[in-house]
Amino acid sequence: MGSPVTSHVLDTARGRPAAGVPAMLEMKGPAGDWITLARGITNDDGRITDWLPDDHRLKPGFYRVLFDTTTYFRITDQSGFFPYVHIAFEVENPKQHYHIPLLLSPYGYSTYRGS
Repeated sequence: MGSPVTSHVLDTARGRPAAGVPAMLEMKGPAGDWITLARGITNDDGRITDWLPDDHRLKPGFYRVLFDTTTYFRITDQSGFFPYVHIAFEVENPKQHYHIPLLLSPYGYSTYRGS
């Protein structure tokens, strides 16, 4: 089955997966604070597939992924404008899989709901 939340970062300026991007998965708590659920680093294919254990049950609510792009741009000898990228999303159906892709370049980024 796999983690209910996964990510994939592609470096569109270099035309390859973005390996070595530190990231954090958070859930918005009942008091409005953000609770860290997991930390990870993209693998050689730019993916984080093991955020949460296979049997982790998501709860409906708001989540976000924080990508540390400063670290990635530094290790790839690039200068970037966005030091971090936050992607917030809503889990309505906890039985579904949520894939959070990031298309990254030094001066822009884009995302969508992946599969």
